[in-house]
Amino acid sequence: MSSFPHSNRVLMHYYSVLCVSLGLNCPLAATVIFSLAASVGGVKNRRSWSVKPMLSPRDTPEKQRVKKELSVLSPPSHQGHPAPLNMSKDLHPTMDPTKMGLGRSIAVLTSGGDAQGMNAAVRATVRVGLYTGAKVYFVHEGYQGLVDGGDNIRPATWESVSMMLQLGGTVIGSARCKDFRTREGRTKAACNLVNLGITNLCVIGGDGSLTGANEFRTEWSGLLVDLVRAGKITQEEAKKSSHLNIVGMVGSIDNDFCGTDMTIGTDSALHRIIEVLDAITTTAQSHQRTFILEVMGRHCGYLALVTALACGADWVFIPEMPPDEGWEDHLCRRLTDQRARGCRLNVVIVAEGAMSSDGKPITSDQIKKLVTDRLSFDTRTTVLGHVQRGGTPSAFDRILGSRMGVEAVMALLEATPETPACVVSLSGNQAVRLPLMECVQVTKDVTAAMAQGKFDEAIKLRGKSFENNWNTYKLLAHINPPDVKSNINMAVMNIGAPCAGMNAAVRATVRMGIIQGHNMFAVHDGFDGLAHGQIEPINWNTVSGWIGKGGSMLGTKRTLPGKLLDEVSQNLAKFNIHALVIIGGFEAYVGGLELVQARENYEEMCIPMVVIPATVSNNVPGSDFSIGADTALNTITSTCDRIKQSAAGTKRRVFIVETMGGYCGYLATMAGLAAGADAAYIFEDKFTIRDLEMNVQHLLEKMKTTVKRGLVLRNENCSSNYSTDFIFNLYSEEGRGVFDCRKNVLGHMQQGGTPTPFDRNFGTKMGAKSILWLTEKLKECHRHGRIFANTPDSACVLGMKKRSLTFQPLVDLKADTDFEHRIPKAQWWLKIRPIMKILAKYDIKLDTSERADMEHIINKRVPVRK
Repeated sequence: MSSFPHSNRVLMHYYSVLCVSLGLNCPLAATVIFSLAASVGGVKNRRSWSVKPMLSPRDTPEKQRVKKELSVLSPPSHQGHPAPLNMSKDLHPTMDPTKMGLGRSIAVLTSGGDAQGMNAAVRATVRVGLYTGAKVYFVHEGYQGLVDGGDNIRPATWESVSMMLQLGGTVIGSARCKDFRTREGRTKAACNLVNLGITNLCVIGGDGSLTGANEFRTEWSGLLVDLVRAGKITQEEAKKSSHLNIVGMVGSIDNDFCGTDMTIGTDSALHRIIEVLDAITTTAQSHQRTFILEVMGRHCGYLALVTALACGADWVFIPEMPPDEGWEDHLCRRLTDQRARGCRLNVVIVAEGAMSSDGKPITSDQIKKLVTDRLSFDTRTTVLGHVQRGGTPSAFDRILGSRMGVEAVMALLEATPETPACVVSLSGNQAVRLPLMECVQVTKDVTAAMAQGKFDEAIKLRGKSFENNWNTYKLLAHINPPDVKSNINMAVMNIGAPCAGMNAAVRATVRMGIIQGHNMFAVHDGFDGLAHGQIEPINWNTVSGWIGKGGSMLGTKRTLPGKLLDEVSQNLAKFNIHALVIIGGFEAYVGGLELVQARENYEEMCIPMVVIPATVSNNVPGSDFSIGADTALNTITSTCDRIKQSAAGTKRRVFIVETMGGYCGYLATMAGLAAGADAAYIFEDKFTIRDLEMNVQHLLEKMKTTVKRGLVLRNENCSSNYSTDFIFNLYSEEGRGVFDCRKNVLGHMQQGGTPTPFDRNFGTKMGAKSILWLTEKLKECHRHGRIFANTPDSACVLGMKKRSLTFQPLVDLKADTDFEHRIPKAQWWLKIRPIMKILAKYDIKLDTSERADMEHIINKRVPVRK
């Protein structure tokens, strides 16, 4: 410290005193606080901030004196504004992540109802905690284990969380605990934690479990006082454990926690539901039956709503929006109309908590009796029950749990006594931290709004994702075209390689177009079909049943329009096409760009166009996700599970698996994270023979542990020289005598199969949104009785960017595109590649300079009117 100027040494001394007084005995804490104050307060033309520790009535006189003196020595605040709850990324210090947890202990528990993906979160919490140098403990049987102590709280090791990723439920157990609801029980829990030196608690559960954790944190100081008085712990032990940090991760298949787009387990539950629904559909069509499917969701209708979207259900009952009076007549009329149009089956989805507008329950048996008595339809009911909680977690839930586990450990180790308990959430593809009790409050507000009959507000309080799903369902649930036709002709086409979810997007595009009053046309076989006149009208019934079908019902080719511009323009004029929806991969983007560039010479191409990304490669610029990528990712992940399982019997075996993706490493990286791979070779992350050598050495060391298997993924175009055969031969030779190798090239199975719930839902929303955008754009481009669109913003890519669906002009994306390798120049998922390596126990550094800031949601919510 002698190298600091005298004034800085004084300030550093006070920061050290403050840290000790607050129980932060790690010298790094004082250094970090000092560095922040110096870096922010000492730079000109940068917004300054002040450290103003809040004085608490519980503070000792010494602590209050230190806080007051600290506020005097702190740099002045900017225009009197207090310091932000958490600073922006340019103010975050770069710390050595492998030393963040030294001298600290973390406990992880799962509580309440189990959910698929919890094990992924536990695994990530344990391994990242150990990576930071912290001690990590399992708390078995939830809060009951925390109260009982003893063998219920055990040290966790790297190997102890191996082979957990693909298991459903929670390996460390969960239980409903009455004891923890009493102060006596919480006192016992506190004693058990203090005895082990645990001051950081990671809780994975629902809103009840997380509320209990926050209450535990709030009472912590009082519990320590009681324990000292009772002689259960010493004054020194109480001082070392003076503060308890709490971070929550929401594990709930119902997705009933406000503040996050998806909770851990929801996507897997949807997989179980859709698997059953697809099986039911085949038998229902055979006998022209009506099926009523009851899904979980006592207080939240998310599962029912997304299921209805993903299967094109005729009706859905959810707690947040009871049907209008006289719904019985409306439902029967809807089912009769569907049969009259030639549909051989009807599907009705019911959430278990569904109710009427007067608060009376609506049950599946009640609906069955209604349909049978009034319509004499052959009707069956299926109540799924706990099958929705079981089974293997989806790739999405594994990745979600892993990312949340990493963020939870960082949040715990970065927390201060003034930091409120937070919950790690998902917004779009971004991990965010939200104040726990704000989220709980909004969740309670939803229940209050429903109790007061404020159902529109309940929908809004559920969040933007829920509201968008509800609005999309209402539009697409049944045919209700306007009385006056628009006389607008819109065409839809598929370009590039087929993928699961394309048909869902086409279906939504066609039906939303009809609802808007437009005439819809289908173009078969891509730009080839557009050039050769393979264009025909498509109606509501044509796309019936398409939502769950893989591949491309319209047919698709990779041909680009550049050499067919004359023929394309002639057919656009012949069929009087006013707008074009292009659904496909990189070829769709390039093809759309060629049409835009041809506008100078072909007036027929001066029409609004939208490109919807649909490719397993996930390589379309302008979107973080593409339709089809989730289905391919789940195919790869489930295949890798089987491969790893085979290695569990033979032991000492390493598998080399080649994935698709062109030059884009998304599939290899995300599948590696979801399947627990040891390495994933991709084009974007260059590697050398030394990297291969290091990976082989890593596996040689791994074979000395109890985990005697390895999994290595390779993107098909990651390197022209280091081919799959080369890597296989290298591993085989270098591992000779220690492990043997096998290789698998997954091939086109990644493009096949039925679409996942995510791809069905994503494709549906993208198709519907594209038509609404085109409808508004046509109004802007209508001049002198004709359509003329030649501005850059009249031809866009519709993509998911971070937290929302956005339209970006095709020409504006050229600068961000690597056309030679057919990938965007910047790809968000590259930032999470280090997580895969850390979870595989590689000695690398995790970038902590950019982290999720604490955000508020209370000021964003809709108040419930009294």
